[in-house]
Amino acid sequence: MKSLKKLLALSAAAAVLMSMAGCGSKTESGTGDTGSASVSTVSEGKLIWATNAEFEPYEYREGDQVVGIDADISAYIAEQLGLEAQCEDMAFDSIIAAVQSGKADMGIAGMTIEEDRLENVDFSTPYTDAGQVIIVKEDSPIKTPADLAGKTIAVQSGTTGDTYATDNVDGATVDRYSKGAEAVMAVLQNKADAVIIDNRPANAYVEKNPGLIILDEPLTVEQYAIAVKKGNTALLNEINRILAEMEENGKMAEIMAKYLGGNEDLSEAAE
Repeated sequence: MKSLKKLLALSAAAAVLMSMAGCGSKTESGTGDTGSASVSTVSEGKLIWATNAEFEPYEYREGDQVVGIDADISAYIAEQLGLEAQCEDMAFDSIIAAVQSGKADMGIAGMTIEEDRLENVDFSTPYTDAGQVIIVKEDSPIKTPADLAGKTIAVQSGTTGDTYATDNVDGATVDRYSKGAEAVMAVLQNKADAVIIDNRPANAYVEKNPGLIILDEPLTVEQYAIAVKKGNTALLNEINRILAEMEENGKMAEIMAKYLGGNEDLSEAAE
């Protein structure tokens, strides 16, 4: 979605280092034989991707592994470049700083292309569409986005949902949490009236938590893309090339179907 107002307060590089926790992906691969000599990475032989593994189905943990749509995309890109994918799991609002400061080669975390973010990083071509939706309890008096005025809204800090609630809901109290699951729990525990979050993670949370529903009317329509350090055109061009190939050879559809059951129709989305 278009940037609404200033979203990111970039963390200092030291803070990024402290927040980074290594993780593995079941789909990581370093066996590719099509590496590009023109691409240099933070660590030789590796493609380090920064994420926040609290965003099912895009990235989440199964045991000590980070899996999901973005994990599989990152592994495939690394393989095509002849590199080993290495995940760094951190707070969402530290990802841009990690990429900008050279601690990670790319950021992929269900991240929306926004004008404010474009001031600090470059983005790939979009790889999927998404949108912000509202989660409430089944018996909630909140029936439409207009009903959010004056309510307490739980969000994951630094996300588009955070921006929307802060900038567009009159009189709202915005409670920020480090994880989407914590924001949802706030509604279940009657600490908040609603959650604003991306549609696909919203589906996963509602499916796992009886008594919650997603309102029919979506708040936004937006696109997800991969962030790289500003000016790193060699890597950006390679990522764009591989994303285009994934669309053409069916790999992107395969990954989406793996985690979404084949349903890629985001016109219903507001899933």
